Amino acid sequence: MAGGLDMVAGLEIKKTASVCPECLKVIPATIHERDGKVWISKTCPDHGGFEELYLGSYEWYRRAERYAADGRGVENPQVTKENPVCPMDCGLCRLHLSHTALANIVLTNRCDLACWYCFFFAQRLGYVYEPTIEQIDEMLKILKSERPIACNAVQLTGGEPCLRDDLIEIIRLAKSHGFDHVQLNTNGIRLAHDPELVRRVREAGVNTLYLSFDGVSERTNPKNHWEFPLVLESCRRVGLGIVLVPTVIRGMNDHEVGDIVKYAFKNIDVVRSVNFQPVSLVGRMPRDERERFRITIPDVIKKLEEQTDGQIAMEDFFPVPTAVLLSRFIEELTGRPGYELSSHFACGAATYVFRDNGRMVPITRFIDVEGLLEYLGKKTEEMREGKSRTLVKMQLLASIGKFIDGKKKPKDLDLNKLLYGVFLGRSYGSLGQFHMKSLFIGMMHFMDLYNYDIERVRRCCIHYVMTDRRVVPFCAFNVIPEWYRDRDQESQGIPIEEWERRTGRRLKDDLYRRDVERLRATEAYRRFVRDIEEVRQGRF
Repeated sequence: MAGGLDMVAGLEIKKTASVCPECLKVIPATIHERDGKVWISKTCPDHGGFEELYLGSYEWYRRAERYAADGRGVENPQVTKENPVCPMDCGLCRLHLSHTALANIVLTNRCDLACWYCFFFAQRLGYVYEPTIEQIDEMLKILKSERPIACNAVQLTGGEPCLRDDLIEIIRLAKSHGFDHVQLNTNGIRLAHDPELVRRVREAGVNTLYLSFDGVSERTNPKNHWEFPLVLESCRRVGLGIVLVPTVIRGMNDHEVGDIVKYAFKNIDVVRSVNFQPVSLVGRMPRDERERFRITIPDVIKKLEEQTDGQIAMEDFFPVPTAVLLSRFIEELTGRPGYELSSHFACGAATYVFRDNGRMVPITRFIDVEGLLEYLGKKTEEMREGKSRTLVKMQLLASIGKFIDGKKKPKDLDLNKLLYGVFLGRSYGSLGQFHMKSLFIGMMHFMDLYNYDIERVRRCCIHYVMTDRRVVPFCAFNVIPEWYRDRDQESQGIPIEEWERRTGRRLKDDLYRRDVERLRATEAYRRFVRDIEEVRQGRF
């Protein structure tokens, strides 16, 4: 065997397909259990065998698998090839099983930071990629044209999107196309020093900042540790919600996942969510390095349970496609196609946490979530078989209280009203009210070439839209960049020298020069330090 890897057999769970990390050939793969963990193994005829950790807990795999659900895909795919091969013919194609739930549009590959691990910015690529307003307009139209379910949420990303002079115009353009949710993915550097830009972004229509936040200390979060407090205060003033996005790396920042959640909980008026992203080990990496840094969703949840003294536990989390049960019930109840989060069950997990007397109380502690989901599933089938929607609605109103433990729910939470709004109101606003009362904790583990499972790619619901009109799953776009991201952007890019000549700017002037002492002296930073001290003392 060319790779020389001695793979140890375990209990086979299923067959799937993957890619060779060396040549990208599509090859058979096996998912199997060994020592309580789940592994994926594959053999390339040219490069030998590979085995990689898939999930750190077989118990979690089995529980999450119960909620597996295939979505509808798209009726009008951009790729019309008769016999497409996944992931080589993405765009979307007829093999894809999920509609676009969240679309990413890359506004630029320029950035004001030069993180050592990042290969996706102009200085290293040699060209500047910035789609025109006309191209962005076309991308938005493509997303809204998806059938049977049009995309309703878009994320403006980069590079650093705040470097675009026309950012406000782009945000307004997205809102004009009817996107209810517009999210800005940012490192926060430009926003930290320009509170007026925060206000303008909010007024233009951004609902949420998707903000990089890898830890609560200087060592774990060198990217924006000193600037983050300024962004937080500006967002608080204008009512702009923040999602904290920690990339979790084993041995680097996994000891702070509990403090991250506690800090978010302490600032729940502005921090709407923490979305942990276990690291995706993109590129080529020796096995010993992968083993040193690799961490998976159940591993992060276990760390969170340990670091919150059990206030948040493994059983509080459910896989993302659990939401399909809710959306299909609402669809049958209203007669309108439901928005489905039909990603693979191994891709993500989530829970909601509420406040009660200074403690974090997950939703599962006062709602029988499994029982409620089972009930909704039965009612969905009854409506499909012809039962009156009005009767089912009345039964829901009468029965929903059976799944709620009134003695354990937070005292100031009118849960019946919130749930009625979500199930019966079926509006973005109703769901927003639910979010406002809680902290959403999510996990989303994007793949790399070593743990690549094509069954996950086919179910991906987080996509990128490209200038050539194709809509590509996240783990095809970023994990195989030479097929998608780099090819599209290089074809539209401008060599740096030409870009500088056209704009009269120097690309290196984008780079941020940090004055740490000045930032430490701000009241916002001092408040941040006090908050972290209180969090570590258990006061949140």
